[in-house]
Amino acid sequence: MKTDSGKFRLIAKTFQGLEEVLFHELEQLGAEEIRILKRAVSFVGDKSLIYKANLHLRTATRVLKPIHKFNAKDTDELYKGIQEIDWSEYITHRETIAIDSTVSSEDFKHSKFVTYRVKDAIVDQFFNKIGDRPNVRVVNPTLRINIHIDKNTCTVSLDSSGESLHKRGYRVAETAAPLNEVMAAGMILLSDWDKKMNFIDPMCGSGTLLIEAALIAYNIPPGLYRKEFAFQKWKEYDEDMWEDIYNEETEVEFEGKIMGSDISDKAVEIAEANIRNAGLRRKIDLKITPFQQFVPPIEKGLMITNPPYGERLKIKDLEGLYSMIGERLKHNFAGYDAWILSYSEECFHSIGLRPSRKITLFNGPLECKFQKYSMFDGKKNERYKKE
Repeated sequence: MKTDSGKFRLIAKTFQGLEEVLFHELEQLGAEEIRILKRAVSFVGDKSLIYKANLHLRTATRVLKPIHKFNAKDTDELYKGIQEIDWSEYITHRETIAIDSTVSSEDFKHSKFVTYRVKDAIVDQFFNKIGDRPNVRVVNPTLRINIHIDKNTCTVSLDSSGESLHKRGYRVAETAAPLNEVMAAGMILLSDWDKKMNFIDPMCGSGTLLIEAALIAYNIPPGLYRKEFAFQKWKEYDEDMWEDIYNEETEVEFEGKIMGSDISDKAVEIAEANIRNAGLRRKIDLKITPFQQFVPPIEKGLMITNPPYGERLKIKDLEGLYSMIGERLKHNFAGYDAWILSYSEECFHSIGLRPSRKITLFNGPLECKFQKYSMFDGKKNERYKKE
C-alpha cells in the first residue's frame, strides 16, 4: 500500500515493552510518520528503508510490508478478499509460499483454518488462470505472507525478514534458556548506556548481552551475520541497492571495556564460541569467575545481567543468589548502574536494595521486571537499606 509520495506504510514487530525503543531506532534510520502500536511500530519509508530496517534494527523481530486491507466476517469473504490481490505481481506458479496467520476475532477462531483458506485463495487464482499453482513450503519459501485479522479487519502483508530478526546468525551454541537477542538489545538500549562507560555482565551465560553490547558500542549492524532476508527473493529486489547498504561502513571506536564472566566453565566455553563467531574476540573480555569473586574495574560502569532462574534453582537457592547479588553490589560496585532482569518479585526483594527504576517487559509470553540500582560512591550507599 503506497503513499502519495511513492513510499510505503510498513510495520516493525517487537516484544511488548520495547515499542518506544524501536520507535527511536526507526527515527535514527530516517523513518517517517512513526506510530507506536501494541508489540509493533508502524512507519513510512521506501525500498531502501526496508533493507536498512532489516539490517540495522536491534529491537525488531520482523519487518512487514502491508499490501491489502479489507473486511471479512467469514471464510468466504476472507477468500474473496485474498483473491482481490493479483498474486502474479509477487510470485510465479513455479515458486513457493508460506503463510503466517495471527487472529484476534470472534468470527475467526482458528488461525490454522485462516491460513488454509488464504492458501486456497492464492493457489486457486493461479490454477484458474494457467492450470498450475505455487506450492506451500514452510522452510525457506520464495514469498512469506503475513495475515493479521483484528475483529473483522484483515491485513495482508509481505514479510521482508523471513526468519525472526532475533536470529542474528552469530549464535553457534547456547546454554539452557538463553536470553533472546532482541530482548538483550532492548535491555541495553533501555538502560540509556552512553557507550563510554564499561559494560559488565558477571553472569553471562552464552554471552548474548555481551555480544549485543559490543554490537551497540561499535555500531555494528545486528543483521550483518545473517545469510539472507526474505526481501532478497522479491521480484522488485534491487541487488545493487542492497550491496551498497550492506557494505556501508558504520563501525565506530569504543574506548571502554566489555567484560563478562560466569561460574560455569561450560557456559564460558559456549560464550567464547559465539563471541568468536561474531568476530568480537578482541572486543570482549571473558573469564570463568563466580559473581562472588568478580571484581569490576574501578572506573564507573554499567552492569546488566540476567541471573539464572527456573527449574534449575530452588526457591531457597534463588533467595540466596539474589541476596548475594545485593551484597556484591553494595560492596564492590560503587559508581555503577546495575540493571537486573528477573521473573520473580521475591527475587528482587532478596536483593535488599531499593531500585531507582522499574520496567515491565515480556520475554515472549512471560512477564518479567527489569530493575535499575544506582550504586553511589562512599556514604551515599547507606541510603540503600534492606527492606
